[in-house]
Amino acid sequence: MQELICGIDEAGRGPLAGPVCAAAVILDPQRKMRGIYDSKILSELDRNKLATKIKSRALAWGIGWASVEEIDTLNIRQANFLAMRRAFEALSLTPTLVLVDGNDPPPIACAAMECIVGGDALKQCISAASILAKTARDAMMVELDAVHPGYGLAQHKGYSVPVHLAALRKLGPSPIHRRSFRPVREAAEAFAGVAAA
Repeated sequence: MQELICGIDEAGRGPLAGPVCAAAVILDPQRKMRGIYDSKILSELDRNKLATKIKSRALAWGIGWASVEEIDTLNIRQANFLAMRRAFEALSLTPTLVLVDGNDPPPIACAAMECIVGGDALKQCISAASILAKTARDAMMVELDAVHPGYGLAQHKGYSVPVHLAALRKLGPSPIHRRSFRPVREAAEAFAGVAAA
């Protein structure tokens, strides 16, 4: 029986806005792919090219999401687990081993699981998952930028950068901002105070 190794990684744990996204990928050991590294060290252009290649050549892949409402209700850790489980359940094949980036094992019903700190730089299947999760979430944030203009979401993808924090103070949080994150909560309180004055 062929060993089917699945890599799982997420994108979007840290941002102040938007959903968290996870990907699960089972690469084909017979079809080697060059250039697959941790998504954080790749350019946006390279990530997008590789995402297309991964989707066409992998034995199976799945994307899972957890919404802002789920993040605020459950907390980011549990929402991240939910996104990972959804990505895993979207696979068309059942892996014999699951490799997860980090040291926090998600509650996924699988045959065997191993957590690897820095796995997105060490295991190609996790790198592939990091690329799919990152490109899917980035595309989503560009779409959300059109719905919620003024925050610069297409540029910073919801992360806590000075221009985003300034927009939060000026405009107040949008419906896709994570109220459970302190900078958003503080911006909401400050905005409410200014509006009431």
